Amino acid sequence: MDSRLALFPLENVVYPGENLPLHIFEKRYQQLISDCEVTGMNFGIPIYINNQLEYGTEMKLSKVVRKYPSGAKDVICKGLRVFRIKDFDHNEGGKMYAGGNVEFLKERDDPDPTQKGQLLELIFELYLHLEVPSPKIDLETFRSYTLAHKIGLSLEQEYTLLKITSEKDRQAFLINHLNISIPIVQDMNRTKQTIELNGHFRNFDPLDFQEFRLKTE
Repeated sequence: MDSRLALFPLENVVYPGENLPLHIFEKRYQQLISDCEVTGMNFGIPIYINNQLEYGTEMKLSKVVRKYPSGAKDVICKGLRVFRIKDFDHNEGGKMYAGGNVEFLKERDDPDPTQKGQLLELIFELYLHLEVPSPKIDLETFRSYTLAHKIGLSLEQEYTLLKITSEKDRQAFLINHLNISIPIVQDMNRTKQTIELNGHFRNFDPLDFQEFRLKTE
């Protein structure tokens, strides 16, 4: 069954459960947020990628943090469900903002405990190699979306993850990504160490090396 949503396209992926701060300054989106305040309606953020709009996330206005004299607002919204656009209208019922008919994807919350453990181990390993503090994770509520923005996915990869409807399959997708990414980070660290080691020889006199060779030959 199709549903109707006001649409706010962005070049960013927003995941279900994610809190998204937004600074609203364009008049059309000021109007959208005002309508959300008055009516309690939700809206959609479809991802603008490869010059297309197809998939996105339904959003709920959670809080208006600040209002400016210009009409701009700082707000916090929360991601709810993933949708696919069926049709797109540049003006939603005479409004300045866009809208469209969408269908919500059927989500399968089927996490695999073994894969979850493997995924967490790989995330901690990545952070160790990056030499940054490990993230604080609530193991009970952790899902593949929880740190998806913080493990080096490209926009295209984040978009692919959004379209996967099974938590088990999302876990496998991220495990594969980390199994590829971690060795690359390790190679970079080895290169960094080599460069730092070579830096110890900047003031080395080649004549000293020649003299050393003569003494040891």
